[in-house]
Amino acid sequence: MIDIRLLRESPDLFREGSRKKRLPADVDAVLEADGRIRELKAEVEALRSKRNALSKSVGRLPPVEREAVLAESRALGAELETREPALRELEERLTALLLTIPNLPDASVPEGAGEDENQEIRRWGTPRVFEFEPLDHYDLALKLDIADFLRGSKVSGSRFVYLKGAGVLLDQAVLRLALDTVSARGFVPMLVPELVRDEAMTGTGYFPLGREDAYALERDELYLIGTSEVSLVAHHSDEILTLDELPKRYVGLSSCYRREAGAAGRDTRGFYRVHQFRKVEQVVICENEPGVVQAEHDGLLANSEAVVQALHLPHRVALACTGELGMGQVLKHEVETWMPGRQAYSETHSCSTLGEFQARRLNIRYRDRDGKVRFCATLNNTAIATPRILIPILETYQEADGSVRVPEALKPYVSGLDRIVPPA
Repeated sequence: MIDIRLLRESPDLFREGSRKKRLPADVDAVLEADGRIRELKAEVEALRSKRNALSKSVGRLPPVEREAVLAESRALGAELETREPALRELEERLTALLLTIPNLPDASVPEGAGEDENQEIRRWGTPRVFEFEPLDHYDLALKLDIADFLRGSKVSGSRFVYLKGAGVLLDQAVLRLALDTVSARGFVPMLVPELVRDEAMTGTGYFPLGREDAYALERDELYLIGTSEVSLVAHHSDEILTLDELPKRYVGLSSCYRREAGAAGRDTRGFYRVHQFRKVEQVVICENEPGVVQAEHDGLLANSEAVVQALHLPHRVALACTGELGMGQVLKHEVETWMPGRQAYSETHSCSTLGEFQARRLNIRYRDRDGKVRFCATLNNTAIATPRILIPILETYQEADGSVRVPEALKPYVSGLDRIVPPA
């Protein structure tokens, strides 16, 4: 949620921020509701004050005057009974409107509509040149018998898949590699609730926009998370943290679920965009100071790059343009890993700074060095997501005989398995 005081002072900032992000926002409706609330609050407070003064004076009045004063007090009470519900209704409307106002993008973010306008920052590694005709991950997975897409669709619908055999070993190996890498850098490992309340989804900015992408258990009023970020950040809702406690650095492991209702095309083939996946997610809650936040952002990004480099997968880092930023994101870098089957660098990691956006929604605060209570800043970044990361692993490490070599970094997690070979 954004700061209503800043919006009052600089509404054009939010109009422009909304335009840059390509996200709808009715700033005028917010200002209108806010203005009416302030007017109505003043009226309600004046009525309450007058009624209280009359109530206090009744005992000092002679009996002959009391009835008139009591009658006036009752009239004021009746007026309040009309205006107080109207005020509550307006306040609820304002809260709902504020939840739809995007956070402002950082000044360093390039303006653009989509991923083609992201700015490349750096590259690591060189894509492999094959001396044979390589297969894409979908055909490799079938040939190696490590995935069953057909039965996944039969049992659960499109974009669900069974992993099997060495596919399971690879899946769990990349999760452990990421978890071990990040936890060794001081992050606390967490297994999190994967069913959360509306407040957690709204508080982290996934609701109200994006509600259509979440799986809901309507009878229980719970939602399946699309990232452990939701559970990790909401973990500290309604708390005031001390400076000694900050930063909070967590690395969460969970299954994740997303409808991704609007996704279509080649992204729906194979592992790239499935509805159920597993992810190791990094989350930081820290002081809301620019230097501190930037250092945490850089650290998160370095952790992700370390994991991809351990796998020796060529990749690049790109600064996301405004049209690629979500509701709460101030700044985002993407790690895009080379996928031979797509002949492209494609997103595998996303590193985001959200400022105080989530902390305001969830009421996560801290006492600064002067003892002032302030909202924290929050950040998050993928450490690894699977099965998507299996795409570049399978495609990059394939051999002419149809086998796939296991990356050295994963061998300790797969009992020394050297390569995956097609069944006889």
